Amino acid sequence: MIKKTNFKDLFLLKNHPYKDKRGYFKELIKENKIKLKFPFFVMSYSKQNVIRGLHIQTKNSQGKLVTVIKGKIFDIALDLRKNSKTFGKYFKCILSESNSNSIFIPPGFAHGFQALEKNNYIIYSCTKYRDSKSEVAIKFNDDQLKIKWPIKKHILSKKDKNAISFLNYKKKYL
Repeated sequence: MIKKTNFKDLFLLKNHPYKDKRGYFKELIKENKIKLKFPFFVMSYSKQNVIRGLHIQTKNSQGKLVTVIKGKIFDIALDLRKNSKTFGKYFKCILSESNSNSIFIPPGFAHGFQALEKNNYIIYSCTKYRDSKSEVAIKFNDDQLKIKWPIKKHILSKKDKNAISFLNYKKKYL
């Protein structure tokens, strides 16, 4: 089931697991239903309190279908599309193995999440390949964005510790 949001082209997918005494089977994506192609798939593992993001590719921006296969994350999609009605605003949701939700984040959004459980495994189905030379990280706790992260304690990568402000992003890339 596809659930639209107030952000153009950003939507949630509700996946329905087929359960029995052995476990479950879950269809994650049907390209014919969402009319998108995903040539690049990646997976990440994050311990509890890890924050990844907010990340965007300034060239060859990717659309991402994000699915949690184990664990639970607080997910953020920040609209950085210059002419968008929702520019500078973010969409938040909880994705988990148990709620079976996925989110499609269109090109032009920065993405980030905070891992909420001990072990979190996430699959990203991407509309374009990774362009590491155009990757930018925006501060997850930027004062202008006012994102309320659920856990105050956090673990960051070096890249995310050195992220730029939202204001600097706008000056440099828009």
